[in-house]
Amino acid sequence: MTDTYAPVSRRAYLSGLATAGTAGLAGCAGGGNGGSIDTVRVAHMPIYPDIQSHIMLEEGYFEELPVEVETELFSDGPSIVQASATGEYDVMLFGIIPAMIVIDRGIPAKITNANIVDPMLIMGTEEFADDYEDSGADAFAAFEEETGERFEFGTYPPGSVPDITLRYWLIEELGLEPGNDVDVTSLGGAGPVRQALLSGQIDGTSMIEPVPTIAKRRDAGYTDLDWSGNFFPGGQPGAVTLMHERIYDGAPEIAEAFVEQHIRATEFVEENPDGAAQATSNVVGPEALPVEDARAALDSRASNFISDPHRIEDGTPIFADWANRLERTEQELTNDQLFEFSHYDTVA
Repeated sequence: MTDTYAPVSRRAYLSGLATAGTAGLAGCAGGGNGGSIDTVRVAHMPIYPDIQSHIMLEEGYFEELPVEVETELFSDGPSIVQASATGEYDVMLFGIIPAMIVIDRGIPAKITNANIVDPMLIMGTEEFADDYEDSGADAFAAFEEETGERFEFGTYPPGSVPDITLRYWLIEELGLEPGNDVDVTSLGGAGPVRQALLSGQIDGTSMIEPVPTIAKRRDAGYTDLDWSGNFFPGGQPGAVTLMHERIYDGAPEIAEAFVEQHIRATEFVEENPDGAAQATSNVVGPEALPVEDARAALDSRASNFISDPHRIEDGTPIFADWANRLERTEQELTNDQLFEFSHYDTVA
């Protein structure tokens, strides 16, 4: 197959300068064999939970697909949600909440793969962690009595995956009320959270890798209070792969080929962690994510990379409820609205 990245140099892509080509796909659904679809446009993010797309790019797995592939790197999930309104993207890899928002807005798309499960770590200062281990939820009241201020968690904006996971833990597990018993502050994203941890500006966070590993490797003074794998029922969803209807329904052989390469990338993480760390460092950027940090984060209990969407099937309704409760979606989406399992089941 010809080089699918010929219009964009690898150096330009890794510098975040790549743009998608001009070929639009609207109206190109083509029966059972792909029809007139000859290009698949992929939107993804420079985040650790999108590691499959990083590997597919760096290891040439996109070139194994039966169509040309154009990739575009977005800075965050909301940007992909906004771009999806045109209907031009065939595959999107991002958080499950942005995926829900896309579907809620009427874009005909469904989740065909999970990228990761149980990816959230709840962290606090090492001193507070000792108190929490001894006293549990009562440690937060003791902290406020001692310091005169409520314990402050800094994380992603309200309604995001880290925010919902944190609120679930506080309310459902500990019986605490954000805003009354603890403060939950929106810091905007991984970069600001990392800086807040390294500078000691917050008391704790709810965060995906590799930020927790980086904070620990820099001796920032934080450690784990809990992990979503311990408290979230049914598998806590994180990043997912969302596929447009014109692919998952109109071109099933393309859909299955993509799912197959996604599975291959997940297996690559397990079989070649050094190579996986290098791939994600390249795409995220070596300055933002040195390969040593990327490799260390793979050893975290929160780095559970998967492809099987069934692994998050039971946990997703909780997120759908919270997304609706926090007004990120207008309706409480069902699993039937969210998932297309058939291609994974066929390939796997």
